[in-house]
Amino acid sequence: MKILAFTDIHGSVSALKRLEQKVKSQNPGLLVCAGDISMFERGILKISRRLNKLNKKIVIVHGNHEDSTTFRKLSKLFKNFVFIHKTHFVEDNVLFLGYGGGGFALVDREFEKTADAKFKEIIKQNKDKTIVLVTHAPPYKTKLDKIGKNYCGNKSIRQFIERNKVDLLICGHLHENFGKEDKIGKTKIINPGPFGKIIEV
Repeated sequence: MKILAFTDIHGSVSALKRLEQKVKSQNPGLLVCAGDISMFERGILKISRRLNKLNKKIVIVHGNHEDSTTFRKLSKLFKNFVFIHKTHFVEDNVLFLGYGGGGFALVDREFEKTADAKFKEIIKQNKDKTIVLVTHAPPYKTKLDKIGKNYCGNKSIRQFIERNKVDLLICGHLHENFGKEDKIGKTKIINPGPFGKIIEV
């Protein structure tokens, strides 16, 4: 499956135009967004309407600029929004797991609870599928969370990736690292940035 992944557009008109162009030229099977489509939810309805008009399913989590409640409402308003915070979605042979918000903590106990209570079991039941984890926060100690000489990503997410079958992680949050890729073991991790990146899964 060909997906168009993006993150942190923050209402940028130029980013929206670039995404529209890529949908037309590349014709991805679906879109994946790692959050922060707005600046503290300003104009979020207008942005969401424009994304919905791309006429592709958008597997999405919220960022630190948005509230999960808002995205639950948006997923009811817009038919193409598939909100996967703390849950999952399957398309073809690909399983998407989602966890939005955050981005500032080294440890996320709420993520750990969700992972233990839900994600581990879902992965066990779908081992034959390609497994994609979508988070707003980047995992700890990779090219995607390094700012200067320091790492500021999330250790809970990294630990989960190290202990479970995850083929791909799509994340965002740190604008300095847009477009960067790395690996944790066999797991490919990508911050696709606001202009989007085509990924084959």
